[in-house]
Amino acid sequence: MSVTPRPIAAFAIANALGMNEAEVVTALREGRSGLGPSPIALPFETAVGALPGELPELPPELAGWSTRAARIAFHLISQLEEPLARLRARYRPERIAILLGTSTAGAEATEEAYQHYLAQGSLPPEYDVFRHHTYGAVLSVVRALTGAEGPAWMISTACTSSAKPLASAQRLMDADVIDAAIVGGIDTLCTMTLRGFHSLDALSTQICRPFSAERDGLNIGEAGALLLLARDGDGVALLEAVGESSDAYHISAPHPQGLGAKLAMERALAQAGCGPSDVDHVNAHGTGTRLNDTAEANAIFELFGPEIPVVSTKGYTGHTLGAAGGTEAVFSILPFREGWIPASIGAAPVDEAIRVNVPTERTTGRFRRVLSNSFAFGGNNVSVLVRSV
Repeated sequence: MSVTPRPIAAFAIANALGMNEAEVVTALREGRSGLGPSPIALPFETAVGALPGELPELPPELAGWSTRAARIAFHLISQLEEPLARLRARYRPERIAILLGTSTAGAEATEEAYQHYLAQGSLPPEYDVFRHHTYGAVLSVVRALTGAEGPAWMISTACTSSAKPLASAQRLMDADVIDAAIVGGIDTLCTMTLRGFHSLDALSTQICRPFSAERDGLNIGEAGALLLLARDGDGVALLEAVGESSDAYHISAPHPQGLGAKLAMERALAQAGCGPSDVDHVNAHGTGTRLNDTAEANAIFELFGPEIPVVSTKGYTGHTLGAAGGTEAVFSILPFREGWIPASIGAAPVDEAIRVNVPTERTTGRFRRVLSNSFAFGGNNVSVLVRSV
């Protein structure tokens, strides 16, 4: 089924590379990783992608909702004041949706509250499980900050959480339910995910090296990314299609041949009415684990062949889990304006089993379409296709 391409009016981003677009672009251009020591005390070694700057406190009227995730949302929305004002001037508030993703929600705040309980015998008096822990808490903050009154929901499908809202927004617009949407996702560092991935033997003790013959696992990062989608008008890029699949091969491992990944990419191309030769670059899921990198590379090779440049940006930010889909959708827009794609840092020497073109240097060129992959536990797969305007 084809869908109507929708303008991406603006975006805001913060991750280990920087607190705003300019800082992030500079780090990508320079091939500089944002990964480093964990600010959370851990009984094992690993690198993480922590935000490099201070976050603002929420306005006084929202102080009771303050968590790290909510403050990231406030920081991002502050960067979008002008484009948000233009959307509100064009569309009724009940026609502007808030569609976000997360995997950690308020886990970081609850972990802090639990440590207080262990030390003091009670939870902190300001802790509120509804405002500080639940998945929908950030939605309430975003609604208050933006004035959007349309459909609002939080998606939690692990590492595809902030890619799937792009598909939701498309469907709601095509069904004439909304005219605009605030989409994306936020995840924060927390002990739960760090210890969880360590228990799976998935974490690298060093900075991760996706697609490298010497890779030994992934790093976890925190991030936030918001994109403003509109029914029509000008934009920095077009959201052309979103392909989704669910192969349910294994609870935590991808299908060895990447069948579900390939199906998601094929569906994105079919929605857009284009073929593999029309895509100029793939921003890979590329976590740095042997199973994921090999399966994804197999799927890309089967569909696109060996020449298309395939870059993983997780060596820059770490795997930002519920924020990865939105973050990397933004990364996929940047080549249209910048005229380059970043190096897949840490990839050299590229694993011989990876049969696709993995550039280890920044690549300049003209980019018309970029495909961004996000793959999650349980075989949940999303491929986002963006096009230059």
